Amino acid sequence: MAQISLESIKKIEKYRNTVHEKVHTTYTTFEMDGEKYVQIDTYGRIDRENPEKISQSFQFDRATAEFLVKLLSEEFDLR
Repeated sequence: MAQISLESIKKIEKYRNTVHEKVHTTYTTFEMDGEKYVQIDTYGRIDRENPEKISQSFQFDRATAEFLVKLLSEEFDLR
């Protein structure tokens, strides 16, 4: 599992990019110590040995969500 650190996130240039295969995804919301979180879980490909096992989890608090909304709005020219 991972919680994104806004203190260390930065854009890098990669020269070998690929579009990844779509996988089953779920999300949950919860509060801890008065802070709300959204957690997104991705699961393995269907042909994986244990496809129902969570592969990755990402947790977002309010500050991280605000950062990502701004980033995605700018990158995709969303209004």
